[in-house]
Amino acid sequence: MTTTRGTEGYPAFRRKISNHQDEFLREVFERHHAVIRIKKEAVVLRKLQIIFDTTLELSNQHGFQATSVRDLSVATGISMGSLYSYIESKDRLLSMIQSYGQVVVNRTLRIPEHLTVPLERLRHLLRTHVYITEILQPWFYFSYMESRHFDPDARERAIAGELRTERLISELLQEGISQGAYRVENPELTAALIKPLLQEWYLKRWKYRRRRITVDDYADGMIAFVESAVGGR
Repeated sequence: MTTTRGTEGYPAFRRKISNHQDEFLREVFERHHAVIRIKKEAVVLRKLQIIFDTTLELSNQHGFQATSVRDLSVATGISMGSLYSYIESKDRLLSMIQSYGQVVVNRTLRIPEHLTVPLERLRHLLRTHVYITEILQPWFYFSYMESRHFDPDARERAIAGELRTERLISELLQEGISQGAYRVENPELTAALIKPLLQEWYLKRWKYRRRRITVDDYADGMIAFVESAVGGR
């Protein structure tokens, strides 16, 4: 992979993620199987998608604390009784939504084994992160904006997810340093400085839309900027 988007870019990535959507939801179902009273998988996956999408939409408009299960029932057209058959409680709903995002991110950020050159591996991680935040923008925005209101366990899960990305970047930088590909004195600090560049896309997309910057434009520019900063070659 080069610093440019190649022949595929974001549209191909989006199609690939769409093809795996049921797999992501299935893993969430399996994680929370004990509290979901509906056992027909196809029904559960379809309903969970509706519930998650609607919860994120309502929460990003009004706040998760201000959004009630009754609000969710009205917005989805799913009765209160049926909703509780899937989510058990509002706290469980939050845990399930966090699980969903974590499953998608963890799976998509895996670096293919055929990428062995440090520069290619870092490019893959950065580009994939931008792409997945474009697809899951409501989830990433929700996790960032609402985490301060979460209970301690949920807040810790949100923090752990953010730190995991920094750790992955730091590990790739250290890998590149050991192979003479990067000139970085403090990989952990550099990774922490790169993270806001990733967050910028999903927190302030409106700014780039005004400038007619596409997701691929942003990924290209951000990767070039990072490589210039770390001395990638």
